Amino acid sequence: MCCRSASCAVFAVVIGFFSVVASSVTAGEFQSQRDVTYVQRGDEEIKADIYVPEGQGPFPAVLVVHGGAWRMGNKMQMMRMARALAAEGYTTMAINYRLAPEHPFPAQIDDCKSAVRFMRKNAAKYKIDPNRLGAVGYSAGGHLVALLGTTDQSCGLEGPDSDGTSTRLQCVVAGGAPCDFRLMPADGDGLAYWLGGTRAEKPQVYELASPAKFVTKDDPPTLFFHGDADRLVPIISPRAMIKAMADAGVETRLYVVEGAGHIQAANDLPAQSETIKFFDAHLKKP
Repeated sequence: MCCRSASCAVFAVVIGFFSVVASSVTAGEFQSQRDVTYVQRGDEEIKADIYVPEGQGPFPAVLVVHGGAWRMGNKMQMMRMARALAAEGYTTMAINYRLAPEHPFPAQIDDCKSAVRFMRKNAAKYKIDPNRLGAVGYSAGGHLVALLGTTDQSCGLEGPDSDGTSTRLQCVVAGGAPCDFRLMPADGDGLAYWLGGTRAEKPQVYELASPAKFVTKDDPPTLFFHGDADRLVPIISPRAMIKAMADAGVETRLYVVEGAGHIQAANDLPAQSETIKFFDAHLKKP
């Protein structure tokens, strides 16, 4: 995710990924609400689409985070995934978030944290069980949900509207996710548009953006899926984080899409099936 062409590839990838997953799910009944403002940043209203299953609830809920190299994309490319999960009995919230370079890090994770707080504070309205929240994303979205899963109020990433409402998740699925920017070349400027400079210039920012830095024993169960031929985000990234999580005693695993690059892994049907099964196993418990 270090150049404009890579960014465009990621944008196309995520659209294809979530288009395919919806076709593999038998639809149940749900209601949708479009363009709900979940946080306001100055004059800008940050929007989400929310999908609520029919029935009394409360239901487990999943935050759905789009990719696009932190610089492009929107909630609409996640609509099919959000609808697929809603059909399986999850209240889902597909979000926009502020994009680089106009809004550099940590704007994106700030908005994701605000979305989790919104879900908890509006749990009754959207039939959400606030004790059963998960998140899913691919590529840049995978990075953001991995960072959500490993950070809490002690990490300095709660954002400007933190009010004490927990942003902890109970389950995470991160696809094609870059996990540790501390390993980037010190003088490489491929992420400067998002992180504000090179790693040599902004070492603390590169650390704060790295989910692997924050692994602790109380992190939620986390599923990673990744193509073993991914050249855009090499598979060593989630593998290293999985080892750190396993060493800390966190339930985690990697679903490897054999022979797949970034695009192919995003569209892998078995990986998508594993995503739903993982949520079912961890969020549909009472």
